[in-house]
Amino acid sequence: MSAPVSNLEVRAPAAQEEGTRSQLLRWLKAVGEPVAEHEPLVELETDKVTVEVASPGAGVLTEILKQEQEEVAPGELLGRIGPGESAVTSGPAAAATHEPRSMRPVAAGAVAAASRPERAAVASGSERALSPAVRRLLAEHALDPASVRGTGEGGRLTVADVMREISAPRPAAGALAPEAPPAGAEAPASHRVAHSAVRRRIAARMVESLLHTAPHVTTVFELDLGAVLAHRQRHREEFSRRGVTLTLTAYFAQAAVTAIRAVPEANSRWMETELEVFDTVNLGIATATEEGLVVPVLAHVESLDLLETARHLEQLVRRAREARLSPADVRGGTFTLSNHGVSGSLLATPIIIPQPQSAILGLGKLEKRAVVIEQGGEDRIVARPCCYATLTIDHRVMDGARANRFLQAFTERLSDWKS
Repeated sequence: MSAPVSNLEVRAPAAQEEGTRSQLLRWLKAVGEPVAEHEPLVELETDKVTVEVASPGAGVLTEILKQEQEEVAPGELLGRIGPGESAVTSGPAAAATHEPRSMRPVAAGAVAAASRPERAAVASGSERALSPAVRRLLAEHALDPASVRGTGEGGRLTVADVMREISAPRPAAGALAPEAPPAGAEAPASHRVAHSAVRRRIAARMVESLLHTAPHVTTVFELDLGAVLAHRQRHREEFSRRGVTLTLTAYFAQAAVTAIRAVPEANSRWMETELEVFDTVNLGIATATEEGLVVPVLAHVESLDLLETARHLEQLVRRAREARLSPADVRGGTFTLSNHGVSGSLLATPIIIPQPQSAILGLGKLEKRAVVIEQGGEDRIVARPCCYATLTIDHRVMDGARANRFLQAFTERLSDWKS
């Protein structure tokens, strides 16, 4: 137990890289309410990961200085806690985890579970299958989970399902049916779904990157992945015995390192007076989740072999899809890879460059295509496993010739894969 302490400051986490902005999603306590030490007090959305800021001590929330939806700088003062006779000094929230609560990750873009007892309105029998975000939305809008159709895996309820139910139009009690509009004047049926904080932040960053920061240019190459698929077939069982799934993305990550060595400025950051070229490759992996696109970072890929790359990649993507990313998992990226082909896309251009990086590599769907080859002095049409690779660049950093050199090195590494 901890004794109440006077004049405690509640501050945003200071451990953020330069230029990172946060948004205050919500306060979990109101002014005048008691708080326990380590109890979740406020939620911040940063780098597409939502984190809880815990109370630094027991007492009463006396002042709120930053309001919901306001931008928050690293280390900024959010509020204050003062002493109070009714202060809670222990409880389930404080003992729920051994992990430090000040930076505990929550589902990306989701709303954490309610900490106020009066909001716990979901039947305990159904809570086991619900995420904290879904539980809170159901409680706040007094919805029965059985009345909402789930579209997640196995019929599980998602945040989007609950938001769709909340946004569905409902006639007021006792209201008369609306008068039929004149013939030919019917408005199309529609409903509205509120934007999540993550979706709003993604939209803002895309507009900022494409229209206000970096002039985008995209170049396209076609890859023959026959050698990669043959290598994967030979080594898949060996990797599996070691507990690792060998995916094409692991090969793409390794080939990206080869291409960056050929064109180092692809792994850089534009600055007003100079170009900062990174010596390490921290590869952002664009990953689709229920809450939107997140880009966890696979650090120091240049020091990993194929097995280590596949292992770390699998672990990182699993954490992203299970909404267990920490803020550190999405920071420090120097170059991004988007394997959009896994969802069936043949070609995506231009892909938006995550700022302040200088390039993003896109890989399309693998499929067999008719290719003309020369054999015995004659042209022949054969079926080959191919996909499109796109490199979208910040045109301030490099020109088209350097982008083509990057994809040439990338293509050669994959088409002649031997180790």
